Amino acid sequence: MPVSEIPPPQEPGDALAAVVALRRLADQLEDAAVEEAMRAGWSWPQVAEALGVTRQAVHRKHAKRLIAAGVKLRRRSP
Repeated sequence: MPVSEIPPPQEPGDALAAVVALRRLADQLEDAAVEEAMRAGWSWPQVAEALGVTRQAVHRKHAKRLIAAGVKLRRRSP
């Protein structure tokens, strides 16, 4: 459904709360998708390209959490 078809909330606070909720949901979806990709053997550059960000950005955002979750991360070849 295009955004133009979604009825606007009556109060600006409701609209802003919806934005916050959507951001949290998007972050949770990204975390799960990145973890799944890394468990499937994807490299940082592959994940970064799929997300439209740099390898460094995706590594900075997800590496510690993935390590804590026990995900075996691929290392760059020398």
